[in-house]
Amino acid sequence: MKGSLWLAWRQQRVLVACGAVVLVAAAALAAYFRSDMLDDLRSGMFDHCDPGPLYCSGPDGPPRFLDVEPLRLLGALNIALPVLIGMFWGAPLLGRDRELGTHRLVLSQGVSRAQWFASRFALAAGCTVALSGALALLFRWWWEPAANRSYGVFWYEATALTGSGPSTVAAALFGLAAGTLAGLLTRRVLSATAWTLFVTAVVTVLVQWTHRARLLVPPERYVSSGWQPKPPMGDKWSTGTYGLVTASGGREDVVSCPFPAGDELRRCMTGHGYVARYYEANPAGDYWTFQWIDTALLGGLALALTVAAALLLRRRV
Repeated sequence: MKGSLWLAWRQQRVLVACGAVVLVAAAALAAYFRSDMLDDLRSGMFDHCDPGPLYCSGPDGPPRFLDVEPLRLLGALNIALPVLIGMFWGAPLLGRDRELGTHRLVLSQGVSRAQWFASRFALAAGCTVALSGALALLFRWWWEPAANRSYGVFWYEATALTGSGPSTVAAALFGLAAGTLAGLLTRRVLSATAWTLFVTAVVTVLVQWTHRARLLVPPERYVSSGWQPKPPMGDKWSTGTYGLVTASGGREDVVSCPFPAGDELRRCMTGHGYVARYYEANPAGDYWTFQWIDTALLGGLALALTVAAALLLRRRV
């Protein structure tokens, strides 16, 4: 390692070490709490529980749950990665040299602007991919024994849907690119940090909103004829939209026949001319649809911001 890459390593080695410490600590905690989770699962107290959104109650009545709060905290950390990496790694990546003027000394030593940018960003991006990918895999490993169970964590919870999979890596790269561009444009690390916090937080909130609104992954409609029981919800993600179907194919709210089943429901549906019931939900397979859409969008944003920073180097440096 020599030249501009060696200098980039010297400037970023503390951040690399901090990332390694976070990863090791997360892995140690995951191993500890996952072991406790497996012990609870092997104890047999959840053997009678069926998959689905309903709580798993024991013989004495109260619902039973695994201790998955530490798992959710890891998922929350993964959701926050774009903000943290953008603020503390991306913003000072070019912004620190720009603020102190030390980039002029580097460029006077025969290092081109492209080399100065590429060496710093490549090292930061490689570490970002390694850290975010490892944390996403760690979440998945910890989550898998109790995934989509009433006593665990369902795939559509934000901590699982956003905090695992390839979208976690794409989001982290977006945060790094946003911070890098902000540092290049503002020339002040503090200002770049503030702008990065704003941009990455807004994008993170927008991603969560698209999930909740089913904006990019529309739900499926599940219909049961007559007053027959509706298809079980299981591990589907319900939209909360359900109702009755008329003979002409129209859909109406259940207010007219607010009965879950039985003769009352049959008589009410017959009297009002309803021929079926329905509800809307996303099946568990849509987890990967959400993942790849988020990966494409956030990865595309990261690439666009990186290209913008590279093109602006000649004017800003």
